[in-house]
Amino acid sequence: MKRFVLVVLSAMLYAGTVFAQDASAQSAVAIKQAAKDRIQSDTMSSRSRMVITAKNGGTTERSIDQYSKDGANGYARAVIVFQSPATVKGTRFLTMDKAAGKSDQWIFLPALGKVRRIASSESGGSFMGTDFSYDDLSLMDRDVDEDTHSVLREETLDGAVCYVIQSVPKDLSDFQYSKVVSWIDKANYRTYKVELYDKKRGAVEKLMEMSGYTDIQGRDTATRTKVSTLAEGTSTTIYMDIIKYDDPIPEGVFTTAYLETGRVR
Repeated sequence: MKRFVLVVLSAMLYAGTVFAQDASAQSAVAIKQAAKDRIQSDTMSSRSRMVITAKNGGTTERSIDQYSKDGANGYARAVIVFQSPATVKGTRFLTMDKAAGKSDQWIFLPALGKVRRIASSESGGSFMGTDFSYDDLSLMDRDVDEDTHSVLREETLDGAVCYVIQSVPKDLSDFQYSKVVSWIDKANYRTYKVELYDKKRGAVEKLMEMSGYTDIQGRDTATRTKVSTLAEGTSTTIYMDIIKYDDPIPEGVFTTAYLETGRVR
């Protein structure tokens, strides 16, 4: 199952039987695929705290619900619902994967009172004032064959021996970053750190860090994800307070009608 990034970054389960051969013999593509395919579930629901830290150190906190589920064609659908504070309550966001190109995305802002489609030209913009861009929301769900992967080295990170994998987009015009570098645990294929490089300077623009792994319904789940925008000195941290796998989610949740009303028709 493919999943929305705010959940994917915070919940990955290794499907060990698929990649049971000696890790040292695996290609960079196989390693990336193993990390991507760790979760096995029909649906995922969660409630999270989103803490946004400004350059001056001040913080604001938001509560969000997330729902994800594959469609009949196998492509993922995901919804975020902002629950608090009052300034963002009722904001709802929908993303739907498709066979080629960027995901289709829509947002409902209570102040506007209508659903608006996110244009492709907005993909690099900030999502609701966070350190996530609209492109970032589907980053970890990105198909492995869209990039060229290579193993740069092995490196110990916080006591874990990791593959350091570089991923360069085959089509630079269709992606926000010039390359992505990931630290993937050799033992269990957890992703601990991801560097996102900008196109103009070739420097690290953002840093994603995943931690707090714990067992939830048999899934080795990260409960904390931090995204930092290095030049700005800002960050957004997602704390997963509740995660449920395989709970039924009505199809009507993944519609623009739900975005507008907050009700399943």
